[in-house]
Amino acid sequence: MAGFEGKTVIVTGAGSGIGAATARRFNEEGASVVLAGRTEEKLSAVARGMEARRVLVHATDVSDQSSVEALVAATVERFGRIDVLVNNAGVAPTGPFARTSLKDWREVMAIDVDGVFFGIRAALPQLLKNGGNIVNVSSVSGLGGDWNMSFYNAAKGAVSNLTRSLALELGGKGVRVNAVAPSLTMTELTAGMENNKALMDRFADRIPLGRGAEPEEVADVILFLAGHGARFVNGVILPVDGGLMASNGQPRQA
Repeated sequence: MAGFEGKTVIVTGAGSGIGAATARRFNEEGASVVLAGRTEEKLSAVARGMEARRVLVHATDVSDQSSVEALVAATVERFGRIDVLVNNAGVAPTGPFARTSLKDWREVMAIDVDGVFFGIRAALPQLLKNGGNIVNVSSVSGLGGDWNMSFYNAAKGAVSNLTRSLALELGGKGVRVNAVAPSLTMTELTAGMENNKALMDRFADRIPLGRGAEPEEVADVILFLAGHGARFVNGVILPVDGGLMASNGQPRQA
């Protein structure tokens, strides 16, 4: 893994799960890391295990453009540059389309889609200046449909296609744009599912590796996409899914 010494990385949704694991990994690799999220206490708990001189905790609501702009300004003031933007913050409402609320629709679009838009808009001048790159956290749910997750599917589908479009537009200007697309990952978002043995068994049957991912396994792929080893990778939505999408969808046969 190429080091990130002298680089500055912003990670949104860094208070738990994939975001926390990603922030820790970048810090281990020498980067100055900005932990962004809505709950400062959670961010500070993550930061306590990191090298303090290379960490900034910044409470941020990614659905609020002015809050994201303040995040970027604070990052530049503290570290002088931005090299990598990891757009990870997200929510995942579930339920039948006709019975899921307008409030849920507005929230998932504001956080999962507007949050990515605001982050890229605010950080882009720095990324262009420094030849930086963007890694968005999409989902296998942004590459296909799920039962009772239409709102989340729509939001992550938007993230996936925004990633592709910006890769075309920004690649020639020196800024790569990629995304990871995890399947089931054991985070706070999935905590309510873990005690449902029947559901977990169905996931294990569908995922060839037989389990969900740990956040650190997704974080390692994010580091790869952001690093020198992926310098000719642009516009990729990389499944981190244990082989889930290798299937054509037909059931397991003997």
